[in-house]
Amino acid sequence: MSKPLVLIVEDEAPLVTLLRYNLEKEGFEVGEAADGEEALVRIAERKPDVVLLDWMLPFVSGIEVCRQIRRIPQTRALPVVMLTARSEEADRVRGLDSGADDYIAKPFSLRELVARLRAVIRRAQPGTSEETLQFGEVTMDLAAHRVSRSDKPIHLGPTEFRLLRYLMQHPGRVFSREQLLDAVWGHDVFVEARTVDVHIRRLRKALNAEGGADLVRTVRSAGYALDQDAR
Repeated sequence: MSKPLVLIVEDEAPLVTLLRYNLEKEGFEVGEAADGEEALVRIAERKPDVVLLDWMLPFVSGIEVCRQIRRIPQTRALPVVMLTARSEEADRVRGLDSGADDYIAKPFSLRELVARLRAVIRRAQPGTSEETLQFGEVTMDLAAHRVSRSDKPIHLGPTEFRLLRYLMQHPGRVFSREQLLDAVWGHDVFVEARTVDVHIRRLRKALNAEGGADLVRTVRSAGYALDQDAR
């Protein structure tokens, strides 16, 4: 099976070296572009499986590169993860509005970055590896509708199952109650936002029944995330 190709679009050479070393160690093939113009040329030459795109770039900003990727039919569905020093919520929203699939703020955990890259690639190719989701010791078999942690079965209700699936598809990313309601319950279902808290509590209890580390992180006044270092 061929290695997934990541195109790193970043003008900080030491960071590119660090990313290349770690991503190649994790089984990725790595391409590089030092600015937005070079990135668009490289994407046209050979379409990568995912673009890791810095926000602050010379000549053409990451936001504009992302917009251009989304304008071209051949690259419209290309997964883009934005790498940014901007962690303010308004900036994140701008990144997602420009068409990014996900964003990760500097400084970042390499383990989390790898998980995010794999998740966006998997979502873009649902027919290949979407049968099973993995996060740390938790395995979710979507076809058999089974969840286990360290090979021990976890019994979840249908809502907790859908909630966990959504969080496992976006590891490390923080979602507000409203975003989770839309994704898990649906846009046209009226459910009180606090209902999410109830289901998160049930999910937590089921995941942690055997006394493992808590994987669900509560971010005060922001929402919830699935995180290896949730405590």
